[in-house]
Amino acid sequence: MRHSALLLLACSACQTSTVRPEQQPNILIMVSDDQGYADAGFQGGEQALTPHLDALAKSGVRCTNGYVTYPVCSPSRAGLLTGRYQARFGHENNPVYDPLDEKEGLPLTETLLSEILQAAGYRTGWIGKWHLGAAPAYVPWARGFDESFGFIGGGHRFAGWQPNERQYTLPLIRGGTNVSDVPAHLTTALGDEAADFIRRNKERPWMLYLPFNAPHTPHEPSAERVEKFAHIQDQQRRRYLAQLSLLDDAIGEVADALAATEQRERTLIFFLSDNGGHTPSGSDNGPLRAIKGTLYEGGVRVPFLVSWPAKLPAGKDYEHPVSSVDAFATVLAAAGLAMPTDKIYDSVNIVPHLAGEVKTPPHERLLWRMHGKQSFAIREGNWKLIRTGDTAPELYNLPTDTGEKNNVIAANPELARRLTATLEAWNTELIAPIFPGSSVKDADWGPGGANQVNKPKADKQPPGK
Repeated sequence: MRHSALLLLACSACQTSTVRPEQQPNILIMVSDDQGYADAGFQGGEQALTPHLDALAKSGVRCTNGYVTYPVCSPSRAGLLTGRYQARFGHENNPVYDPLDEKEGLPLTETLLSEILQAAGYRTGWIGKWHLGAAPAYVPWARGFDESFGFIGGGHRFAGWQPNERQYTLPLIRGGTNVSDVPAHLTTALGDEAADFIRRNKERPWMLYLPFNAPHTPHEPSAERVEKFAHIQDQQRRRYLAQLSLLDDAIGEVADALAATEQRERTLIFFLSDNGGHTPSGSDNGPLRAIKGTLYEGGVRVPFLVSWPAKLPAGKDYEHPVSSVDAFATVLAAAGLAMPTDKIYDSVNIVPHLAGEVKTPPHERLLWRMHGKQSFAIREGNWKLIRTGDTAPELYNLPTDTGEKNNVIAANPELARRLTATLEAWNTELIAPIFPGSSVKDADWGPGGANQVNKPKADKQPPGK
């Protein structure tokens, strides 16, 4: 009841769009899982085969300084869907998979982008990975999605599983009901479902949130796809690239559906990874330092595309920093809907910036907090200050030092003090983490996946029926 009241309050100003329904764009937000910064042709990757993603990049804007708000799965997604730094509402850990746990999940005090669009008349869909809470109040069909297909936990096997109670082999769910069939390959199935959603809803504005679990482990590509990468000597890298190639094919199915139904021109597309690559699992972060789970560039800087043929130029690179949190305000503005005013939002409409209509950067600064008060980072202009635990802070000039190799804090003490003070002031706006979640050191990071960790008790039922 409390969540419904908050949603009505938040949406009271945006029920009526300033854009006529026939002119409202479709919204497609596609998220890959643990994709390396260099793992796409449009990012300069020479080993990855991503022709469909490369075509998407040519159709729109590549954000060369595109960031996420957190370097692991669930908090990053929470920021994306709320338009707020997730530390504002204490979502700084991956929730455990437990359908009876009513504490671990994206807080019900937060209004999701899907809820606003649904209230405004959009047909809304979620297909893929959820990872934002497993109890009935947290699942997608309770958070503004008219249609749903996928899995609720933090990950899933891709092929050949027997449905049971372990998180990575739970039955897939369609609209709240368990699906008994096991697809030949999950990535392909998600692409097919997304294409079907697009075809069925061509007569009305829609929003589709399509978070894939590829190329996250466990890598289970088809044998024929692995064969395409037989020249790659490292077996883990070979299977990762094969899984990424299947993801690219699924995105191609989505693109074909848009073209066949003549919806491409009026569809605003975001594509990004949820965090940096986990290189021990086969990804490549290129010139960036470190990996998923850190606040160095390799943890938070990701492949990031925005395409909207009706409004944005094609084949453009945009160099000012943008963030996944910006999808929220950008989508609402595109749909002619007002931003909620019930709380602080960190999201910026980046379309005028990407289109070249506004020359100034969208953000004066981007900020990160990880695991409560353990780690902080701030990027302001060219400068990035990072502090991890009790270690001394580090300062980098990113345009000349993308790999964060040359700590120049000793030469810039006043700048470092100012950035530190800015972080400390921002931290007073945040709250402590509200649930402990699963450890970032758990098997979710390894080849076996989180199915070895968050196993519900036998009497606990998944959110499907």
